[in-house]
Amino acid sequence: MADARIYADLKADHDRHRDLLQRIDAASGDERAELFEEFRVEVSAHAAAEEEALYATMLANPDLRDEARHSVSEHKEIDDYLGEISKLDPASNEWNQRFAEMRHRYEHHIDEEEEEMFPAAAEELSDAEEARIAKVFEERKPKELEIAESSEAGDDRD
Repeated sequence: MADARIYADLKADHDRHRDLLQRIDAASGDERAELFEEFRVEVSAHAAAEEEALYATMLANPDLRDEARHSVSEHKEIDDYLGEISKLDPASNEWNQRFAEMRHRYEHHIDEEEEEMFPAAAEELSDAEEARIAKVFEERKPKELEIAESSEAGDDRD
């Protein structure tokens, strides 16, 4: 069902990410760099926990496998952008350009998840599967936050 806890958890993270993107766009200097690092840590943790919780289950379901693969590839694309942007000067035109590209791709990704993937998963997955997925996500995300916070910005992570 579309109002299951896992989808609410993921949507709440997406809403925080949208807010951070707006704040980064409006900021400058050190504040911009700090907000970007907060976004990088948050999105990295979210993506890792989401992949372990929801995507792993979707990959095991033939009717959901293609959507999960697509989303995993978009996570990798965003991660690549985050690594590249973190190496740039936040005051530079190149930073602004790459951030705008990343923001567009990320907002497209989360809109696609919310409008297409979550409803498709809600159709296919049982209430018990969704409850298990929510538990895995809620337990995994704080651990992933610790990992993302301890990693240096721009490290290559595969």
